[in-house]
Amino acid sequence: MTGAITAEGWGGEPVPPRFNLAAHALMAARVTPEKTAFIVAHDAADPAADEIWSYSDLDLAVRRTASALTGLGLGRGDRVMLRLGNSSHCAVGFLAAAAIGAVPIPVSSQLTAAEIDFMAGDADVRLVICDPGLEVGPATRSRPMILASELAERARLAVPAPFADTAADDPGYLVYTSGTTRSPKGVLHAHRALWGRRPAYADWLGLGATDIVLHAGSLNWTYTLGVGLLDPLACGATGAIHAGHHDPAVWPKLIDRLGATIFAAVPSVYRQILKYCEMSSDSLPSLRHGVAAGETLRADLVEAWYTATGRWIYEAFGMSEISTYISMPPAGRPRPGTPGRPQRGRAVALLPPEDGVRPVAFGEAGVLAVHRSDPSLMIGYWNRPDENSFRGDWFVTGDLAVMDSDGYIHPCGRLDDVVKVMGYRVSPVEIEAALEAHPAVAEAAVVAVEARPGVSILRAFVVPAAGAMLDADSLSAFARTRLAAYKTPKDYMLVDALPRTANGKLQRARLRQLSP
Repeated sequence: MTGAITAEGWGGEPVPPRFNLAAHALMAARVTPEKTAFIVAHDAADPAADEIWSYSDLDLAVRRTASALTGLGLGRGDRVMLRLGNSSHCAVGFLAAAAIGAVPIPVSSQLTAAEIDFMAGDADVRLVICDPGLEVGPATRSRPMILASELAERARLAVPAPFADTAADDPGYLVYTSGTTRSPKGVLHAHRALWGRRPAYADWLGLGATDIVLHAGSLNWTYTLGVGLLDPLACGATGAIHAGHHDPAVWPKLIDRLGATIFAAVPSVYRQILKYCEMSSDSLPSLRHGVAAGETLRADLVEAWYTATGRWIYEAFGMSEISTYISMPPAGRPRPGTPGRPQRGRAVALLPPEDGVRPVAFGEAGVLAVHRSDPSLMIGYWNRPDENSFRGDWFVTGDLAVMDSDGYIHPCGRLDDVVKVMGYRVSPVEIEAALEAHPAVAEAAVVAVEARPGVSILRAFVVPAAGAMLDADSLSAFARTRLAAYKTPKDYMLVDALPRTANGKLQRARLRQLSP
């Protein structure tokens, strides 16, 4: 085997042909029924407000809710929208729908009524489980709806249902990507997706049955749904989320109070903790390490966190369609400038950006691709039969990267973010990394904007470090020492913050709309 490729097919343990993700997630209920499975903290300062679910409690609630859903006429393949906050209702509802072979759709509590209407119509949902404080539009209201509290009451009186005998390839859940310039699209996963997450347990999370994983995100996001709920359950460990206000000071308090051994968040959360909290190695006695995904983890943040706490942060790279498949194993100092290597068992290749299935050479930029045999790969895009992201047996992610001779991946941005300036192909990620090396720069983002018809220039949006003095001339001079002339931004804007989604991802489309 030559070039930037790890294998020609899935090398992990084969997926059982009959597989239900809810049943798999709750296996520990048969082995350690009284062990704590899931914690919902409502107040960082008040342990009495915590919801503490044992494996037997959670298993019973899921199977009773599954029975209640069946009583409402739900069955295999029916789409169930979870219009819920970050709560146990969301966790139980997701698992219960999957338990009967229905297809849960967790959606963000921050979406507008119009966005919810689009998703409900696109997925043709058969039931909406909702919280009373979350708005829905007229199109959604025309569909069957039930309050989460009413469903819980029905479940309390129901006979526990058995788990459906689903095939591993049967539809398991549906998530919508956060669209920017177009409508969001549904990503349909099979039940086998949970089995496909197994390589990450050793090669990123370092997850075992004795761990308590605290996740700073919300369950509607696949990062939180997986790392904060499904992965701990599948390993017989304990997952924890916070349902209250996400002030930075909350997280150190909860890590200490819950005895969390692994903390999961986007990098910006770690940065906020360092900025607003007094941290030391004595602050987090239970924590073994942190993990990060969702946006690029800068090397200076990793070092600052280690200096302040004595713990490392380990990064992972992925997408809604495949989950995390590249990561840094939790062993010693992370390698700077890379999120890690493809997890063991995964078949990952870097293909030519334009076309072809022959991997590029080590050190050459290509588009990341995952073999279709990977069980964590989506079934496909919902209601988009003409959207084909495959080249032969390879799912093409659209992420550009370089694989070095040691197998480490160095991302170069999205293929659709790469722009042509002065006839050159330019990656914004490379330019951002150069600007962020400036000691007075906290964050930077670069986009191409049309200066006049047919002429594009690079514009950099820069967040100054706290208390720093910056101006466009000094930034331009600094960039010219590190970048070729055609890669140097022609325009600079100083901003207080970069626009991000609720999950912390940079919104380049919004940056393009800003005027100097």
